[in-house]
Amino acid sequence: MHIYYEIAGLLIMFILLGKYLEAVTKGKTSEAIRKLLSLQAKTAIVVRNGTETKIPIEDVGVGDIVIVKPGEKIPVDGIVIDGHSSVDESMLTGESIPVEKTKGSKVIGATINKTGSFKFRAEKIGSDTVLANIIKIVEEAQGSKAPIQKLADTVSAYFVPAVFIIAVLSFLIWIFTGADFPFALTIFIAVIIIACPCALGLATPTAIMVGTGLGAKHGVLFKNAESLQNAKKINTIVFDKTGTLTKGKPEVTDIILLDKFSEKDVLLFSAIAEKRSEHPLGEAILRCAESKKIPIPEPNKFKSITGKGVSAFHKNKEILLGNRRLFSEKKISLGKIESKISELEEHGKTVMIASFDGKIIGLVAVADTLKESSQPAIAHLRKLGKEIVMITGDNSRTANAIAKQVGITRVLAEVLPEDKANEIKKLQKQGRKVAMVGDGINDAPALAVSD
Repeated sequence: MHIYYEIAGLLIMFILLGKYLEAVTKGKTSEAIRKLLSLQAKTAIVVRNGTETKIPIEDVGVGDIVIVKPGEKIPVDGIVIDGHSSVDESMLTGESIPVEKTKGSKVIGATINKTGSFKFRAEKIGSDTVLANIIKIVEEAQGSKAPIQKLADTVSAYFVPAVFIIAVLSFLIWIFTGADFPFALTIFIAVIIIACPCALGLATPTAIMVGTGLGAKHGVLFKNAESLQNAKKINTIVFDKTGTLTKGKPEVTDIILLDKFSEKDVLLFSAIAEKRSEHPLGEAILRCAESKKIPIPEPNKFKSITGKGVSAFHKNKEILLGNRRLFSEKKISLGKIESKISELEEHGKTVMIASFDGKIIGLVAVADTLKESSQPAIAHLRKLGKEIVMITGDNSRTANAIAKQVGITRVLAEVLPEDKANEIKKLQKQGRKVAMVGDGINDAPALAVSD
């Protein structure tokens, strides 16, 4: 009648429920790792015995010569030995403008080849690649427990044996004082059941489940239980730049006119020159011309000059669009516009010089522009008394220009993904509680080590 068998069953059920809720929460966080793994290329084209062979990425060896065609993902890390192209490394560095790659350049697995074709020698494969290291850092962070859960586990480790010893002592005392066996056994079971620390096993996972569930309803996801517990202590917020504060897509910001040409003329000639180009800067010019409903005729001839710009012909007259090196090569003097180019570059803009029939007609400046919501968000966080830091793989000139626009005074520029995590650790060593805000895979290590 009084042995409480049903209570023992219920207690086990409660503790298992707590464990189940904990497992569900961890299962949701592993989604991030699955997404990281999906970035990898599945196959690679390698040159073996003089022939091109498509093989699974797992079979690529160090020293293999790998061929990458336009639009393909780079399978592993390596060094270019032949050809040239531009590679979209935004998933890694956050830089929205593709990086030119020529002989001797380093390429990184999972980044996307844009225009050209090239061969590279595989240097790092499998668990040694940059992406594999990012995944490892995220996995380590997600395997952690909340401090409150660690405390509950520590208490349970001492509490459970203590209760068991007291129950055994109670049983023995009643036996030695003359009570019969069923009565002493009932006392033994009663002590265990009443003192059972089921609240420790159930309350903590349930509270965490409710907290993360309410957060998710409002679009807030917690990487682990510790983040949920630490959120109230945050005093420093670190923002990634590209795609977080900015749109992550280059746009035409300025058109500077020279020699009595109109804005429409400069944009038209620039768009004709870029019509057959696949470079993101060219795409930005074409989008701008289309938005102004300017019809763009086909160029007669088109030539891409790697690392310098483009050349095209319209009505048998040459259009040039490119950087200083292109105009130096063509022996066209920049004269008084040099100061204007420097001024635009100081604001973090990429400047292209346009000429028609040997005469410079204007400048087109392209930049990654701020999201409309960035300034009010930063202003609001500063009002709350939080220290705001911007971190980016971009060059310091561009980074400082964006930071100035948005009202951030502390900037960490030219920081690689693995170093972003180290910068967060440095802030933590100064006693700061750090929140990291980022949108891309390149931010994963920093997001993982942040509080």
